[in-house]
Amino acid sequence: MLEPFIHGFILALGLILPLGVQNVFVFNQGALQPRLVKALPVVITASVCDTLLILVSVLGVSLLVLGSFWLKTVLLGSGFIFLIYMGWTTWKSKTGDDKDEVLRKFSLKKQVLFAASVSLLNPHAIMDTVGVIGPSSIKYEGEEKAIFTVACILVSWICFLGLAIMGRISGKLDKSGRFMLMLNKISAIVMWGAAVYLGISLIQQ
Repeated sequence: MLEPFIHGFILALGLILPLGVQNVFVFNQGALQPRLVKALPVVITASVCDTLLILVSVLGVSLLVLGSFWLKTVLLGSGFIFLIYMGWTTWKSKTGDDKDEVLRKFSLKKQVLFAASVSLLNPHAIMDTVGVIGPSSIKYEGEEKAIFTVACILVSWICFLGLAIMGRISGKLDKSGRFMLMLNKISAIVMWGAAVYLGISLIQQ
């Protein structure tokens, strides 16, 4: 029973670690909020959304998506537009002296809605669960599949909480906001690069 847990844990960890819009948003909220508890709605929302994606993927929805030309086209197309938009928003975002203004814009409702959008509309998150976690779970059945699934879900919850904590520490150390500004620029470039990749995949399809 240890094998499916280790497999799921390492697989999910490898998928969630790369820099992306979902991770950046959680990290940024950890840095911006005056207390860590204020960033918990974002952590919980992102974790719950990842949990849902993992569950539907393991239950076989991934095979339906991968086998449908139109579903893949819609997914790639919407993902391309989403990443272009999020890249631009991230590139233009301000830090430092504008921290209070940013906090005013992100009410609790907006935090939750934005966290849900960057999770459920994020093509990377969807393709990771649909294209990797789902097919990887096929080798397991019954209790072993459940253990594999729990391990993947556990990674999401741990990593998002860890990102918020690291963001909180960074926010305390980086009073000028220069680090966050640099991180936003790098994140935007990564998002645009991912958008180009999705665009090429869409054309090839």
